[in-house]
Amino acid sequence: MRHRYLPRAAVALALTAAVCAPAATAHAANPPAGRTENLSVRSAESGPALPAPTGKHPVGKTTLHLKDDGRPDPWVPGERRELMVSVWYPAVRPSKNPAPYMTAAESEEYLKTSGVKVPPHLLSTVRTHATLETEPAARRGGLPLVVLSPGFGMPRATLTGLAEELASRGYAVAAVGHNYEANGTTFPDGHTTPCAACKGADMTDADWQRVGAVRAQDISFVLDELTSDRPGWQGRKFIDAGRIAMVGHSAGGFSIIPAMLRDARIKAGVNMDGNFRYPNDVPLDRPVLMLGMTGHVPGGPDATWDRTWKQFTGWKRWLSVEGTGHLSFTDLAALTKKLGIPFQDLDGDRCDAVTRAYVAAFVDRHLRGTESALLTGPSARYPEVVFHRP
Repeated sequence: MRHRYLPRAAVALALTAAVCAPAATAHAANPPAGRTENLSVRSAESGPALPAPTGKHPVGKTTLHLKDDGRPDPWVPGERRELMVSVWYPAVRPSKNPAPYMTAAESEEYLKTSGVKVPPHLLSTVRTHATLETEPAARRGGLPLVVLSPGFGMPRATLTGLAEELASRGYAVAAVGHNYEANGTTFPDGHTTPCAACKGADMTDADWQRVGAVRAQDISFVLDELTSDRPGWQGRKFIDAGRIAMVGHSAGGFSIIPAMLRDARIKAGVNMDGNFRYPNDVPLDRPVLMLGMTGHVPGGPDATWDRTWKQFTGWKRWLSVEGTGHLSFTDLAALTKKLGIPFQDLDGDRCDAVTRAYVAAFVDRHLRGTESALLTGPSARYPEVVFHRP
């Protein structure tokens, strides 16, 4: 089974309807003058809205531009590794500046690969529930951190709903834009990069293993930047470096293994519907949640889940959600419903609610020590979630 790095069918349906590296530097990223304001106004007045977070905190957001001067970019020779990272956090109060979903350039780059004739800025009109320039609601060193890694070819924005949910519940959340692995990443100087690493159906297992290894390095670097005393985002003082989890979708999901094996700071990991590509022969004794679509069941078409399950020697759960597809664990599930053409059998808002509930229950258990009945067995609240114990 091969990964599809672009959700062509889903996008077409919805849119037709409407090692820790040295010498790093970081700073908050802002688009060219006027762009943030224009996007925020557009986001507030038009376009579909993400489901609202359910936690008690307002959500703040900032964006970081991280430069890893000690590492060459693995996909573009002659460049050093640079990443864009979105950070959400519980805020004291919202500001009057809504956080945009994507830049217009990111939306255009992402959508043009679908081959569909649609307004190129469409995804920049999505309304979020976070605001910019807000004061964090946290004591020093008090926030557990969840790092998000998106699917291959997918901008980091596609996990925004989950990020806002966790931030509203008191987590710091960092979504990593793995440069040249997404169709659209905009940098502070205004330039937007394509997915240079994408090879479509020509991707081999060796290619996917390389993706996992690169992402493991990216995650370690981001953790260094978010938790160290080096100049950068001042919010690092609020993060508890002893309570970190990683959650990924698709390629970001299978990358939890190389990332956790590389970096002991990651205490727990969630794979949302990613075929395990690397590795399948190294035991991992930290908590793992496997959350997948209907086909990700024992003995199903993707044998990598069966093989990898055996290598998890610590706390583990294998759950599938009936009526879902590969993209049902991203914002696209709810957004396509709001555009009038859902792309899975299960209601899009329901897909979103299931993902939020089970990921939140997992990180609550392993970063806060809060038990949840959702992780002990089938729940009458979520009958579409099936527990597997091969």
